[in-house]
Amino acid sequence: MINETFELCRRTVAVRGEENADFLLIQPMGDFEMKSFGTEYEHIKKCGRCIFAAFIIDNWNDELSPWQAKPVWGNEAFGGKAEDTLSFVTTELIPKLKEKYRLDDTVKIVIGGYSLAALFSLWAVYKCDVFYGAAAASPSVWFPNWIDFISQVHPHAEKIYLSLGKKEEKTKNQVMASVGDNIRKMYELLSGSMDIVLEWNEGGHFNEPDIRTAKAFEHILSK
Repeated sequence: MINETFELCRRTVAVRGEENADFLLIQPMGDFEMKSFGTEYEHIKKCGRCIFAAFIIDNWNDELSPWQAKPVWGNEAFGGKAEDTLSFVTTELIPKLKEKYRLDDTVKIVIGGYSLAALFSLWAVYKCDVFYGAAAASPSVWFPNWIDFISQVHPHAEKIYLSLGKKEEKTKNQVMASVGDNIRKMYELLSGSMDIVLEWNEGGHFNEPDIRTAKAFEHILSK
């Protein structure tokens, strides 16, 4: 049983899992999410032998946004530094995990997350061919110009899981209210060409994020 935390490139990385894993799961997390990291793993591990690695995001709006955008709520804009975060994942984190836990090239790598981390995970599978799947729970597909982006490119992953709370699109914020139409559009664009699922959960955006994210990973691990 693997259960440890280490520092890599000034980032905290937490790992749970089993030796000889078939899947390597990677999730960007905020400090506020780390308290549920263990609970999430306990759900996921029922679906297959995996190593689950989470790394801490310090500035959510900057590090997970694929391009710059004006504030959607409050005064904090989006810095568009997802390229730097993806570079950390592909050139530092994945090689370190494969070496540390003796994972060979047959291991299936899945990236996933919740909210803006889920959007980052979706964007990542469009940008590179490293990932077997994307587990995107309540992704921030309201993000400005997201539909324009996915209309011009195709993801490299084999499997994508999408979910959204039924109440998430019922908000007075006009940008964020587009999340329902946008996730339907994304599913429509991809459903004829790849293995993709769209699941609707009860409640709004803040209901059981750890359980929803675990369910997203579980689907990717399932046969």
